Amino acid sequence: MVLLSERISRAILLLCLLGIIGLLNGSGAEARIRRYKWEVKYEYRSPDCLKKLVITINGQTPGPTIRAQQNDTIIIELTNGLLTENVAIHWHGIRQIGTPWFDGTEGVTQCPILPGTTFKYQFVVDRPGTYLYHAHYGMQRAAGLYGSIIVSLPDGQSEPFTYDYDRNIILNDWYHKSTYEQAVGLSSIPFQWVGEPQSLLIHGRGRFNCSSLTTPTLENGVCNTTSPDCSPFRLIVVPGKTYRLRISSLTSLSALSFQIEGHNMTVVEADGHYVQPFIVSNLFIYSGETYSVLVKADQDPTRNYWITSNIVSRQPTTPPGLGIFNYYPNHPRRSPPTIPPPAPIWNYTQPRLVQSQAIKAHQDYIHTPPSRSERVIVFLNTQNRINGNVRWSVNNVSFTLPHTPYLIALKENLTHVFDQNPPPNGYDFMNYDIFKVQENKNATSSNGIYRLNFNSTVDIILQNANTMNPNNSETHPWHLHGHDFWVLGYGAGKFDMFNDPKKYNLVNPIMKNTVPVHPYGWTALRFKADNPGAWAFHCHIESHFYMGMGMVFAEGIEKVGKLPSTIMGCGETQGLYRP
Repeated sequence: MVLLSERISRAILLLCLLGIIGLLNGSGAEARIRRYKWEVKYEYRSPDCLKKLVITINGQTPGPTIRAQQNDTIIIELTNGLLTENVAIHWHGIRQIGTPWFDGTEGVTQCPILPGTTFKYQFVVDRPGTYLYHAHYGMQRAAGLYGSIIVSLPDGQSEPFTYDYDRNIILNDWYHKSTYEQAVGLSSIPFQWVGEPQSLLIHGRGRFNCSSLTTPTLENGVCNTTSPDCSPFRLIVVPGKTYRLRISSLTSLSALSFQIEGHNMTVVEADGHYVQPFIVSNLFIYSGETYSVLVKADQDPTRNYWITSNIVSRQPTTPPGLGIFNYYPNHPRRSPPTIPPPAPIWNYTQPRLVQSQAIKAHQDYIHTPPSRSERVIVFLNTQNRINGNVRWSVNNVSFTLPHTPYLIALKENLTHVFDQNPPPNGYDFMNYDIFKVQENKNATSSNGIYRLNFNSTVDIILQNANTMNPNNSETHPWHLHGHDFWVLGYGAGKFDMFNDPKKYNLVNPIMKNTVPVHPYGWTALRFKADNPGAWAFHCHIESHFYMGMGMVFAEGIEKVGKLPSTIMGCGETQGLYRP
C-alpha cells in the first residue's frame, strides 16, 4: 500500500510540474527546435535548359523549404563546399530579435563563411507568414542560392481566411553569364551592363530557346530542351478546391507580373502580414516581396491553363516564364489549348501604383503606427559616375562595405574601420529636377552609416528620379533588415514635404519589409528603431546594391549581447575574440 501511495504521489507531482511548464510557456503547444544540415556547393544544372554552374543546397535549387511554427528555433549548420568562394545567407523577413549577428549579411553583421568551414545559424521565427532566405555575399543570389521559409501559426490558432491546400512558388530571372562575369562588367571602365535576363524561372524552371544561342560551344548538348531540369513547373489542382499560393520573387533585376490564365487571385498576405483581401488578375511583384493569394480551381476542368510571369517596368526582351495550372486528372504534360495570356503593358505604371495603394492591413490585424515621427530622412535614388565608374547612389553618395563588419566594429568601438561622418539626410529638394538627367558633380562614395536613437520613430521617404539616360526612371524594390515598416503612402512625381504627409494612411497601413518605389515616384515608410543591431537597407536588385544603392542603420548597439566568435575572422576582427 505504501509503495502504491508513493507512485500516486509522484504521478500527481509530475502532472503538476507539466502544468506549470505549460503555463510558463503561455500555451499547451511547446516551441520546437528544428535542425538542418546544409552543404552549399556548385553543381551543373540546366534550370532553363542551358547547362551552367549553379549554387545548390544539398543538391537543390531552389534550396530546401524551411517549415516551422511561430516561436520555433531554427538551427542551420551550413557547410561551405564552394571550394574557392566565401558565402553568407540572409534570412529575409526574419527580424532576428536578440540575434542580430545571425542576420546573414556579410560585411554588416558577420564575416563571410570560408570554404571548407561550417557555420551555425540559430534564430527564432517569431511571427507566422511567408519569408525567404538567400545568399548575401557578392551577387551569389543570382547563381541559385535561395529558398523559402514558411512559418505557420501554433496549433489551435486560425487565420482570417480558409483554403484546402497550401503551395509555394518562387519567381526568378536567370542569366547565362556567371555572377563573376556580371560583377566584373559592372566594375569595368567602360561600363558593361548585365543586360536583360535570358529566361524567367517559375520555381526554378524555365525554357530558353536553344536555337537562339549566339555563342558557339564546344560541348554537345549544352542546351537541351529535353533536360528534366527545365520541364515546365506544374501545379496540380483538384477541381472545386481552393489553393493558398505563396508567391515570392527573388529576381536579380526584373519586376514581374504573375498570372494564372482564366483565374482571379485574392491577395490575403504580404511579407508576413494579413491583407484586407482584394482581387487581382495580375499580381505585380518585386524582388524581395512575398504574397499569399487564394485561387479557386473553378474553371473548365477538362483542360489545363497557363501560369505566366512577365517582365514589367523594363522593356522586355526576355520571353515569359511559363508553367501549367494542371486540373486533375488531366495529364501533367497536356498543354493548354490556348496561347499564353498577354502581358501587361510593360511601361504603364498606373496599374502597378494602384495595386501598391490597394494593399492595406486586414481590418482585424491592424498595427496602428505612431502618429508622428522624430526623424525624417529623404533618400533620393540617383545614378552617378564616380572616378569613371557608373554607380548607383542615395543622395549622391554611393555605398561601399568596409572590410570589418559594422556590427562588430560598433560593438567593439573600432571607430577607425569605417567613415564616422554620416551620409546626408536629404537632397536639394527645391532645385533638383527629378525628370532630367543631372550632372551630379558632387557624387562620392562612402561607408558611413546612419545612427538612429533607440526606440525612436523614423520616417523614410524614397524618392525616384531620372537615371543617366534621358526619359528613364527605374523601379527599385527597397528591403529593410531587422524590421517591418508601415507603408504610409505612394505618389507620382516629387514628394512634397509640406502637403504629402497630410495624405499619409495612419488608419490601416500595411506593414512590410520590402517595398517598391515606382518610376518618377515616391514611397513613404515609418518604422520603430527598436531592434538593437546594425541593419542593411538597400535596393534588392542585385546589380544595384552591388553598385552602391544602399546604406546601414545602427540602433541600440549598447543593448546588443555578447557577439559570438564564429562571426569574426575578417578585417580587424582577426584575433579579436576574447573568451
